[in-house]
Formats: sequence, C-alpha cells, structure tokens
Amino acid sequence: MTQGSETTGFSIGQVERMTGVKAYILRYWEEQIPLIRPRKDSLGKRFYSTRDVSILFRLKHLIYEKKFTAKGAGEQLLRELAGISSIPAVSSIQEIRSELMRLYGIVSSVSGDIVGEPSTPGELAEDLGGTDEIQR
Repeated sequence: MTQGSETTGFSIGQVERMTGVKAYILRYWEEQIPLIRPRKDSLGKRFYSTRDVSILFRLKHLIYEKKFTAKGAGEQLLRELAGISSIPAVSSIQEIRSELMRLYGIVSSVSGDIVGEPSTPGELAEDLGGTDEIQR
C-alpha cells in the first residue's frame, strides 16, 4: 500500500506533518465539522482524501489566523463551498492544489524528508512566495 496515494489517502500522521496540526486536534475537528470525513480501514485507521486535507488547511487558517471558533469556521467553510462553483479561478486553484497534494504524497512516500527541504506543502508555498491558503 503506497502512503499518500490516491487510492489510500493520507494517514493522520502524514496530515499532522503536512498541516502542522496535532492529531488529537484533527480528530476533534472531525467531530465538530461534518465536512471532514476521513475514510477508515478495517482497523479504524483514518485516511484523508486530498479534499479533506484542503479543507483542513482552510480550517487551520480560519481558526488560527482569523480567530474563528471551530463551529464558526465550519459555518464559514459551508458558505465558501456553497459559492465555490461560481468562481472559476478558485476551482482552478483547488484542482492544482489537489494535484500538488497527490504529487507530494508520492514524493514523500518514495524519498522521505530531505534535509533542508520544506516539509509541508504550506512551507513549500511560503518558500515560493505564495500562500498555502486560498484568499478572497
């Protein structure tokens, strides 16, 4: 089973490293935000889709940067997702981000962490002068 592949998804440990959010907080957010629903295998291990990871990055931004409560951030995410289909640029960015997340999973499963390289997609985006969050 390839870690972070499109068929298996990302483990909670991988998501923790990518987002910088502790696993217990990720599990709490799952309880509070119905949009986050990782698939579980027969042993109960969580596997997050690229969509879940994108939502978690946005949720992290809303909670840590914009100071939303978990409930308020969930409501904001619902409002944003309801209007996303009408904004083609946001849709394109999400497609690119999903592809980058898929590639990140492949590279991280093959090479592991390389010393001196960014360890998360967010750090990579910062190094490139961008942002890891979708801004309106």
